[in-house]
Amino acid sequence: MPLPLRIVLPWLLALLAGAAYPLGLAPWNWWSIGILSVAALIALCWQSSFRQLVVRTFCYGLGLFGTGSSWVYYSIHDYGYAPVPLALLLTGLFTLLLAALFVLPFLLLRPLVQRPPLAWLVAFAALWVLGEYLRSWIFTGFPWLLLGYGHVASPLAGWAPVGGVYTISFIAALTAGLFGLARAWKTHLQQAFLALGGLALCWFGGTLLAGVEFTRPAGEPVTVSLIQPNLSLETKWDAQAIQDILRGLSEQTEAHWGQQLVIWPESAVPDFAHRVAPFLRAVEQQAQRHGTTLITGIPTAQPVGVYHNSLLALGAGSGQYDKHHLVPFGEYVPLEQWLRGLIHFFDLPMSQFTSGPKGQPHLIAGERRVGSAICYEVAYSSLVAEQARNADFLVTVSNDAWFGESIGPLQHLQIVQMRSLENGRWFARATNNGVTALIDHRGRIAAELPQFTRDELSGTLVPRTGTTPFQAVPTAAFLIVYAGLYVVALTVRTRRHS
Repeated sequence: MPLPLRIVLPWLLALLAGAAYPLGLAPWNWWSIGILSVAALIALCWQSSFRQLVVRTFCYGLGLFGTGSSWVYYSIHDYGYAPVPLALLLTGLFTLLLAALFVLPFLLLRPLVQRPPLAWLVAFAALWVLGEYLRSWIFTGFPWLLLGYGHVASPLAGWAPVGGVYTISFIAALTAGLFGLARAWKTHLQQAFLALGGLALCWFGGTLLAGVEFTRPAGEPVTVSLIQPNLSLETKWDAQAIQDILRGLSEQTEAHWGQQLVIWPESAVPDFAHRVAPFLRAVEQQAQRHGTTLITGIPTAQPVGVYHNSLLALGAGSGQYDKHHLVPFGEYVPLEQWLRGLIHFFDLPMSQFTSGPKGQPHLIAGERRVGSAICYEVAYSSLVAEQARNADFLVTVSNDAWFGESIGPLQHLQIVQMRSLENGRWFARATNNGVTALIDHRGRIAAELPQFTRDELSGTLVPRTGTTPFQAVPTAAFLIVYAGLYVVALTVRTRRHS
């Protein structure tokens, strides 16, 4: 017997609202749509039963991750060579897992069903943020599609160096409640005015904070050139093409010797450092003659058979950074003894890396200290904040060719913009095929290259010194605050006269 429409309709509305959520992020950046999407979820969750709460939040999560992380399919099918049915199955399972994780924090809303709307809303926003953090670390984490990322250019952007992306997510979720609880506010006008006044202060405060400089320039700008080779993955990992790849890097860089800094993308040299030692020595000598620091992505190996996804600084610079936070299946295979070799996706090139240690020293470029993040690492705000402390500027390298012409690389760029805002530092982002960009300390793109082109981007990086409040406070402290807000909301009792 088919389910009644009154039961199914909220599920469909939740699914559609979740599917609309990514419109608030890159490449569309309609942050108001993101807020309205969350508002729809709030309206569906307000005074719902436990079962309704579970089903509706799950449907919302399916829509959110089904559309927002659809780029995972490209990696599995186009480059993992999985047949379409298997690629769809694996992508679907990934979406189901994320949707299930999305539900978990909102189960704690049910005890607040008799609480006033303002208390319920504060609890909802706190649980939204705690849910974002949960997804950022469980099973190594998927810190993607956070609500705050859509606000790198909104009036809330000023909060980034104070409280990071999670604080922006919290304020945006509270704002959604103004719309989502429209019916409840009619009988709780005093609370509605309190919510409206508090949110007005938050939005106005973001505008004021945008004019505050928490860091300051530290010397003359550094000239930089970013190299974008635009190699297909088939070519990049073809052992027969290595000499052509190295020759191409040399040709692209030739006109840029003399810049203070040249950056090649992640695994620009697609072979272990010890195997291409003559090439690296020749490049280093060239860099030294011109007073240039070359930073390149390259796999490295230790004598004991430990492999790292690394950055090397050569020429007028020095140091090695080994990627700390690895991507499951892309850089290592969980349950390797069972999955390795099962399908091509579980046997991708360079998928046997070992994580580098925490607290690695900065790379040195001339007299400048460089904070580093390789590809996916830039999505972890605390990791980047650690590298940003005492760094003059930040460098990230990536190879987003794994995601094809999807929205994934553009979401990735937006995440880098948020990290610049949080840390008050310039970012140089060198990629294989885009988006290669220079991003200033306010998260604005100063210069960029179009995707899928072989090109070089030249400009300057402004070294900066100082510490933002976000850098100075451990992430755990923010989480304690949000957990505390939930507890406070839980203790509020409904008064007979509101």
